[in-house]
Amino acid sequence: MGRLRKVISFGIVLVLATALLTGCNNRTQSRTSDKIKIGVTVYDQYDTFMSQLVQCFTDLVPDDVEVVVYNASQSQQTQNSQVKKMIEEGCDVLCVNLVDRTDPTAVIDAARKNDIPIVFFNRELVEGDIGRWDKLFYVGADAIESGVMEGELAAEKCRKDENVDRNGDGVIQYVVLEGEAGHQDAIVRTEQSVETLINKGIEVDKLGYAIANWNRAQAQTKVAQFIEDYGKSVELILSNNDDMALGAIDAYEAAQIDREDWPAIFGIDGTDVGLEAVRDDKMCGTVYNDKEGQALAMYRLSLILAKGGSIDELEDEYEVSGGKYVRLPYSKVTASNIYDYLAR
Repeated sequence: MGRLRKVISFGIVLVLATALLTGCNNRTQSRTSDKIKIGVTVYDQYDTFMSQLVQCFTDLVPDDVEVVVYNASQSQQTQNSQVKKMIEEGCDVLCVNLVDRTDPTAVIDAARKNDIPIVFFNRELVEGDIGRWDKLFYVGADAIESGVMEGELAAEKCRKDENVDRNGDGVIQYVVLEGEAGHQDAIVRTEQSVETLINKGIEVDKLGYAIANWNRAQAQTKVAQFIEDYGKSVELILSNNDDMALGAIDAYEAAQIDREDWPAIFGIDGTDVGLEAVRDDKMCGTVYNDKEGQALAMYRLSLILAKGGSIDELEDEYEVSGGKYVRLPYSKVTASNIYDYLAR
């Protein structure tokens, strides 16, 4: 490993033609022996939230730390190869946003073989897997909390705005836009948002749901079909993320349906475009996933691990649990506090 690092230090220029996310600072690709190098791989650079989170991360990096960022393009096999490449390039720590949270074996094995710590982020791997080695960690948020908050936002809207129940039957007809099939966050966000809505005393009737893979264009197609099938009967749309909520908005605008005839639409993540939709009264609310806070926690933990330190060093600043997890809280965003979040 030492010989390889020296070769990399003096001879190889790293070309990341498809890897670096838009907006990353230009950095020298060579490294000196005392320069910390962090490797990052994301499941899909075109995921709006992930793109913004990684942008926040790279914005934190000073000139004496090097970061390389790879896009796995939704392929776990590609991501496995990227992890091996980053190890070969001499990365001191890896930050991994898993493509498939149920299949981290190749990633973990490669890092463990070379004694390179991993900070998993945003997509939480199975508990049994994170316990396989003492240098595996996770930075993110609690998906349950996001679903509960979305349900609370929807319940408050239904109670305070009688126009949500457009047919006046005392029951809210709703649809759900889900992320990936079988994905933990998608399942939890859906279950918790609906359960919370019911627990808050809102009587509901589920008209349907659609898997839209966190994707705005796919969500627009699915909601266009809902409009064709149910017309104005849809009174509430619960989306697992902002991009799919925005796809719903696109569908209603494309159908040229008057704004007062739209359902109440809610998202999760608080992306820049999602916040703008709340500001413009197109989305009723979103749940803010603290990308700035997560990026900072990832960066702080990465530096600590690269220097041989412990996650316990973050306990005074973050919620650290089980010696493995750093979790940051969500928060609710509506028109009443939107400018507090747009200013971040």
